[in-house]
Amino acid sequence: MIIPKTLVPGDTIAIIPTARAISRDELSDGIALAGSWGLKVVLGDGVGRKDNQQAGSASERAADLQAVLENDDVKAVWCARGGYGTVQLLEYLDLAVLRKNPKWLIGFSDVTVLHSALHAIGVSSLHAQMPFNIREKTPVCMESLKAALFNAPTPVSYTVPPGTFPMRRGTAEGVLIGGNISVLISLRGTPVDLDPAGKILFLEDLDELLYHLDRMVMNLKLGGWFSKLAGLVVGGVTDMHDKDPRDPFGQNAEAIIARALQGTDYPVCFGFPAGHIADNRALVLGQNAKLSVTHEGASLSFGPEWSIA
Repeated sequence: MIIPKTLVPGDTIAIIPTARAISRDELSDGIALAGSWGLKVVLGDGVGRKDNQQAGSASERAADLQAVLENDDVKAVWCARGGYGTVQLLEYLDLAVLRKNPKWLIGFSDVTVLHSALHAIGVSSLHAQMPFNIREKTPVCMESLKAALFNAPTPVSYTVPPGTFPMRRGTAEGVLIGGNISVLISLRGTPVDLDPAGKILFLEDLDELLYHLDRMVMNLKLGGWFSKLAGLVVGGVTDMHDKDPRDPFGQNAEAIIARALQGTDYPVCFGFPAGHIADNRALVLGQNAKLSVTHEGASLSFGPEWSIA
C-alpha cells in the first residue's frame, strides 16, 4: 500500500466539492484552520457552483478533482463536504495518477466512495473530518487530522472507554478498511468493492431507518463480510430511527450489528470516536492497525510501522 508523504508548513491543500454544492462562506472555518497549520489553501472551481443539489455536473466535479490530483503543487486534497454524488465521478476519474504522485485524500461519509476506489489501487487515504461544519467538531477531532497529515511516523492510539453496549474482548491486527455503511453497500459488486478478508473493518452511518440498517447489515452478513474479518470497529451510528415510533423495529443500531456477528469470535469495539459525531477522529485507511479490546475499554493504534512514500 502506498502512503502519501506527510505535509510541512507551506504546502498547498486543495478543497474540492465532490458531491453537494457549497459556498466559500461555508468553508471559511476550514480554510482558517488549514491556514493556522501553515498550509496554503486553494479552492476548486466547484466551490460556489450549483447544479441542482450538486456542485456542478458529474463531469465538472470529476474534472475539478482530476486537476488537483495531477497538480504537483497540491500536496493534499480535502473534500469539502459529503451528501451524495461522489460515486458519479468514478467513470470520469483516473485515480491511478496517485500511484505515481501520492497525496492525501481526506474526507468521510459520501467520500467513502473515493476511499474504496483508492484502496482498490493500493493507495492509503484519510477518513477524517471535512471543512464543512468543522466549527462544530471537538478540538481533539481537529488535532487528530493535523497529526495524521503532519506526523504520520508518530504512533497514534485512540482509546474508547467501556460503554453501555458490550464489546468483545481480544486483540487483532490487520489493514483498516471501511467507512459509511450505506455507501459501502452501494459499491457491492462494483470494481471498487472491498475485500474484507483478514482486515479490520470500520463502520459508521447517519440518519437511517432501523429496518433499512438491518437490511444493509444483513447484506454484509450474507455476503460473508463478517465471517472473514480480523476485527470490527463501529463508530457513530447516529440518529437511527423508526419510520413509525408507534410500531418500533425493536432493536437499536448496535444490537442490529451485534446480532449479525453471532458465530464470529474476533474483537469488536462499539462507540469508537469517528463518523457523524462531534469527536470525528482521523483514521488512516489502507494501513496496518492494531485493535485491542479489554474489560477496561478499547484502543485502535497505528504505527510505528508506517512507512512514508
